[in-house]
Amino acid sequence: MDSAVLKRVARELQRHGIKVWYSERHIAGAQQWLDEIGRALKRCDWCIVLLTPAAVKSKWVKHEVSWAVRAKRYDGRILPVLVTKCKYDDLSWTLGTFQMLKLTKSSKCIKDILGIWNVAYIKK
Repeated sequence: MDSAVLKRVARELQRHGIKVWYSERHIAGAQQWLDEIGRALKRCDWCIVLLTPAAVKSKWVKHEVSWAVRAKRYDGRILPVLVTKCKYDDLSWTLGTFQMLKLTKSSKCIKDILGIWNVAYIKK
């Protein structure tokens, strides 16, 4: 399920001209995960965290969020998106201090994200 939601969000952002990077799609089999994720975090402008029970349990998501929280480049640029009810404080106690968006089957969450970035939503 997490993969399907991730791909749906990525497609919608790309449809609006937003460049998207996520590890499942952008790491070739032979590349070193940590190195590639680190390079991506250094070049991205925003960090969207899709919050699900599986994400909360993922040590890799925890590493990524921890890095983003410490990086000055992401001050005010971390968007936690609650996909399903979960204990996101277990991932990082700081997430509750950020503007939290809720993902629903509607396009409201995408509109909210785009609104934060001053990008107009385009109806399908």
